[in-house]
Amino acid sequence: MAWFRKEKKPPQPPRQRLEIPRDTWEKCEACGHTDIRDKFLRNFNVCPECDYHRRMRAHDYAGMLLDEGSVLEVGVELRSTDPLGFPDYPGRLKRALANAGDSDAILTVSGTLESLPVGLGIMDFAFMGGSMGSVVGEKIARLGQRCLERKHPLVIISASGGARMQEGVLSLMQMAKAAAVLSQLAERRIPYISVLTNPTTGGVSASYAMLGDAILAEPGAVIGFAGPRVIKQTLGQDLPEGFQTAEFLLDKGMVDRVVHRKELRSMLSRLMRHMTGRPASAGYTEA
Repeated sequence: MAWFRKEKKPPQPPRQRLEIPRDTWEKCEACGHTDIRDKFLRNFNVCPECDYHRRMRAHDYAGMLLDEGSVLEVGVELRSTDPLGFPDYPGRLKRALANAGDSDAILTVSGTLESLPVGLGIMDFAFMGGSMGSVVGEKIARLGQRCLERKHPLVIISASGGARMQEGVLSLMQMAKAAAVLSQLAERRIPYISVLTNPTTGGVSASYAMLGDAILAEPGAVIGFAGPRVIKQTLGQDLPEGFQTAEFLLDKGMVDRVVHRKELRSMLSRLMRHMTGRPASAGYTEA
């Protein structure tokens, strides 16, 4: 009878457990929204749910802003050293180079943006919090000198916690070095545009970040010199809502415009054309 007959079933192929790579998903730090990593990347690393502007690496910024095939790195041979013999500084530099790449806390390149020549400096928060050391100041000085010689506009995208304490007064000297080359650009009427991202604080905000002919900021970026806790303790009173954000500084006249990341390339192009008097259709090649 069929009750006692064991029916033979066709053999099933062995099941394989598919492993999903850990970097497939990304989570927004602001709202907790989780999505496919490629979706964040296609949206310029801006959260598709809450529009929070997440941090971007320097090379990603360069690829987003500059024309393909036009990027030439400046000062690639510069490396941070340990001039003061600060404890564990060589080890921290070695770890930062392994984790964040060899461009130190700033990537300086020349290239074209919508066919307009430009010198572009992009700070990288992944390298020791984007701290400003001797290499950062020297790279900005060399890039600024290159812009002076070629009469190209200069754009610096800041993302930093301030001066690098492991280099002491040498890091503070970079504020004056950067300001000096920017003053030469101003004397020659060569445009300098500063872009502030999250965060821009300390010695960077007290120097070249706030010296632009035009100062742009990404939405929600934290911008200031000291932290809000220190300021609150110094003043002895509560701070206004939204204090030290890009929108607050725009309302107070410290920032010229808050620009969404997806509109940054076109905004920089319009500003440079306006400041240099060059038409959009003009073609320029790297000298």
